[in-house]
Parts: sequence; structure tokens; C-alpha cells
Amino acid sequence: MKIDIFTKNISSDEPLEIFVREKIGGLDKLIGNDKSEARVEIGKPSRHHKSGRVFRAEANVRMGGVLLRASCEHEDLRNAIVDVKDELQEQIRKFKEKRTDLARQPKK
Repeated sequence: MKIDIFTKNISSDEPLEIFVREKIGGLDKLIGNDKSEARVEIGKPSRHHKSGRVFRAEANVRMGGVLLRASCEHEDLRNAIVDVKDELQEQIRKFKEKRTDLARQPKK
């Protein structure tokens, strides 16, 4: 899986990029092909935001012709990334089940 990481209003460091690649790259097992792409954007919604849901993570995963999107805001950046991964896992599972169910329908 090809993963592009973009940051907004924060500086990126190596441990953070490794964390994102581990979490989002783990979805590759569910997808099952090497042609998928992920665009991950992490950061703060604004520079003046000091309390509350400060960090935001968003991921767009393209599997063939299908685009799956998930976003989350959280007090901790790593928790926001994990929540996005969990939401994408659920979307991938539903998409695969839908494809399987459509294939099981009787031919007319």
C-alpha cells in the first residue's frame, strides 16, 4: 500500500510517521492487494485552538475504483489516528461483505 502523509499546523517527526505507517499500513491485510493508496492528513484544525478536541486525523483510502474516507478529532493525535484506522476497518469489512452478498444472488 502506498501511503502519503500530510501535516497541517504541526511539524512531522519520524516516530509519528512510523506510527501512521504501522496503523494505516495494517489495513493492507484486509484489502488484499498492492494497488491500494492511502492519503493521510494529520494536524490541528487551527493554530489558536488550545483546549478540547485539538488534533484531527483524516484518511482517504482508494481500493481500485472505490474511495473510503474516515476522519476523527481527538485530544490526542495518536488516538485520533487509531480511531480513523478503526473506522476504515469497519468500512472495508462492510464493502467486502456487500461484494460477497451481491455475488451470492441468484442469476435471473
